[in-house]
Amino acid sequence: MTILAFVIGVVVLIVGLAVSIALHEIGHLVPAKAFGVRVGQYMIGFGPTLFSRRRGETEYGVKLLPLGGYISMAGMYPPAPAMDEDAGTHGRAARRRVSSRFFRTLVQDAREANAETLIGAEERTFYRLPVYKRVIIMLGGPLMNLILAIVLFTILFSGFGVQTATTTVSSLSECVPVSSTSQDCASASAPAEQAGLEPGDTIVSIDGQTVADFTEATALIQASPGRAMNFVIDRDGTQRTVTITPAAVPTADDASTEIGFIGVRPTGALVAQPLWAGPQAAIENVGAVAGIIVKLPVMVAETASTLVTGAERDPNGPLSVVGAGVIAGEMASSSSPIVNRVAGIIGLLGSLNIALFVFNLVPLLPLDGGHVVVALWDGIKRWWARIAHRPAPRPVDATKLVPLTFVVVAALAVMGGVLILADLINPLSLI
Repeated sequence: MTILAFVIGVVVLIVGLAVSIALHEIGHLVPAKAFGVRVGQYMIGFGPTLFSRRRGETEYGVKLLPLGGYISMAGMYPPAPAMDEDAGTHGRAARRRVSSRFFRTLVQDAREANAETLIGAEERTFYRLPVYKRVIIMLGGPLMNLILAIVLFTILFSGFGVQTATTTVSSLSECVPVSSTSQDCASASAPAEQAGLEPGDTIVSIDGQTVADFTEATALIQASPGRAMNFVIDRDGTQRTVTITPAAVPTADDASTEIGFIGVRPTGALVAQPLWAGPQAAIENVGAVAGIIVKLPVMVAETASTLVTGAERDPNGPLSVVGAGVIAGEMASSSSPIVNRVAGIIGLLGSLNIALFVFNLVPLLPLDGGHVVVALWDGIKRWWARIAHRPAPRPVDATKLVPLTFVVVAALAVMGGVLILADLINPLSLI
């Protein structure tokens, strides 16, 4: 059963990731079609096509490797000024900028592939759109991931709730410790036990102040060492008031400073949060993931070093889809209540969508952020030509950036390979 649960967790993550990718591409597809761009393909995954179906002018399909997706728009780039080796000035300039035969071939292949999408497209091309429409199309995908993350975190925080230490007593301490961090006893019994509290009792209020969770109750108790306090306790639906005097316990940092202690341990429970808690958590995650992305090469290098040294990996470091699958499997096969396991996988999918949102905004081709930069640069050139009373410049030909794109893709492939290897050999674990 444990193995089956692990497999189910992995499958749920894969399906959830596929849905996230599909929605990302829909975020590109819908505005592209709304703006009149001809879309030839909408594909989930890469590699060989498992199945596809054509509806109208667009082929919709699923490919073997669920590691991404794409839509094929007509005229992502403008027509090349020259397609052959003897094309005159523009061709010679292009050849000077591309110093090697390998990169020259990449540029030529990209231009030929783009030229195929222009056949029969007429005016329905991406590069002819106004800058703001191109930006909307390219940001549509990442924004879908952000919206999905907000929905998932809202379900997690407001639907399932957050694991919280409640004011319901789970057990009582047998004695008063010698300090706030010690397990050694200073006296035989704790104030809560002396006052007659029992496991299952719920602390409703302290000195007339209602307490919503154990954190609030603890703050009041610790602030009142040696002072008698009135506790309203709910036991089996009946409320009663008891007086408890918190024992004065020295803190570990400063023996002259004392905090109150009554000796109760809380019961944990999922507590629903306000509706704004989910969006707030999503935004906080954006900042955290952005910090990881900025330091990604360094963090991947540190992860690679653990393969040699055997050191523990940073639990807050990057992981691959394989690592996410392992964590999902561990969540599903853990001994926690099933509601906690489902909530954990929802939170993991929410975090993955935040990662997709932030990562795709990196301003490098072939990522969405790179296409946004190209569109903005094209707009800046046209704006400058207008204010300088110059002829409109040619649209920006991003195929010239194919060598840089190749380097970026190669770097991402290497980093992805390192993380996959680390997740297989030295995986992060919840256990």
